Amino acid sequence: MAIVNSIKGMHDAFFRTLETLAGDWFLGLAARLVFSSVLLMFFVNSAMTKVGSGFPDMFIPAVGAYAQIIPHIAEAAGYDPSQIAVFPWKLIVLAGTYAEFILPIMLLIGLFTRFTALALIGFIVVMSIVDVTLHNLDPKSVGFVFDRVQDAIIADQRLMWIFPLIYLVLRGAGPLSVDGIICRAR
Repeated sequence: MAIVNSIKGMHDAFFRTLETLAGDWFLGLAARLVFSSVLLMFFVNSAMTKVGSGFPDMFIPAVGAYAQIIPHIAEAAGYDPSQIAVFPWKLIVLAGTYAEFILPIMLLIGLFTRFTALALIGFIVVMSIVDVTLHNLDPKSVGFVFDRVQDAIIADQRLMWIFPLIYLVLRGAGPLSVDGIICRAR
């Protein structure tokens, strides 16, 4: 029993020290960096397919945005954005396009992190619903949780995308963020 208590004591001391070293700064920073290293360029590149090039077209959703975000509506309008109603469709396309640019950058720097992470969770959920319902993603790509295959786009990948965001919603970005700087300045 003494050996077990000794091992437990070493275990507790080691992880208590590790926890102390990580403090309040590590997990928020790690969650933001992990999410951003995997998905920042994914979202930025995806957003780039939705806008024109040069000024001012880089701020205006192009036909590709409508085709990707609301494919059935875009097709019914003959892929002519002027034929698509402003409410709700153009607003949805505008919000989706700007969200792909702005939210991942806000998350990386830790600006309004809890709100940003929650918005990104919503964005990923909506993106997944669009992929399944409007882009007719096949069942293998949708996958299922707790199955033996870990390569499904929705059930596996996007669930993993959301986990660091859940942490950030619940705990925030930590002191090494714009939020932390703002909090200390107050």
